[in-house]
Amino acid sequence: MSTQSAIEAAPAGEAGVGATGPVLRTEGLTRRFGGLTAVNNINFEVNREEIRAIIGPNGAGKSTFFNCLTGVLAPTSGRILFNGEDITGLSPDRISMKGIARSYQITNILPNATTLENVRIAAQSRRHGWSMLRDYTAYQDIIEKAEAVLKSVGLYAKVDELAANLSHGEQRNLEIGIALATEPQLLCLDEPTAGMSSAETRDTVQLVRSIAKNLTILIVEHDMEVVMGLANRITVLNYGQVLAEGTPTEIQNNPKVLEVYLKT
Repeated sequence: MSTQSAIEAAPAGEAGVGATGPVLRTEGLTRRFGGLTAVNNINFEVNREEIRAIIGPNGAGKSTFFNCLTGVLAPTSGRILFNGEDITGLSPDRISMKGIARSYQITNILPNATTLENVRIAAQSRRHGWSMLRDYTAYQDIIEKAEAVLKSVGLYAKVDELAANLSHGEQRNLEIGIALATEPQLLCLDEPTAGMSSAETRDTVQLVRSIAKNLTILIVEHDMEVVMGLANRITVLNYGQVLAEGTPTEIQNNPKVLEVYLKT
């Protein structure tokens, strides 16, 4: 069974786009590295409960753009607004507390902790302060939250398994679970299917679709079958600028996009 078979029933067009205004907006967002402008004056909006994909050739500025949104890099100029609040230049932890969570191209988990512990730590960061005098098991709501998250990402059967012993696909899904445990409004997924087998990719596509309700998802992904199947809208970057935006059908038929990216 191909990856396409797993995604052919995925949403298309404008489904899921909220009616209450954008959850995220950038205004003239720019990031320079010396003489190189990696992100150049990007104006961008993501609506609530939308799955938005960002695509483009290597060096298009996708990772730099993601890093600016999540506080890893401070923009050189421009603004980032989340729920109408200016979050430009805030640190990653403060942006996370605002309600933006992120996964990374390289799995970012605690390999020597169990799956439950990985998710529990993230959940506890939102619901309770740290206390040297109280064991985390005293917080029953945290345990219940972590278990619910593991169920949502298909890992509840492995609550006591060390993260290091999970398959690559399971580790990537655990990272999504860690992000979900912080109770985000916006989930940023950076190459979530990178390095996965076809079966793992199908499972991750189904996972992203299942968690998308009441959540806005921003995804950078090279697998065009995944992108075209999951995204409500797609933004194409090229040389740090927005080349095109539209539905999957519009992007697939855009002459400029076909020329610079979808040639094959």
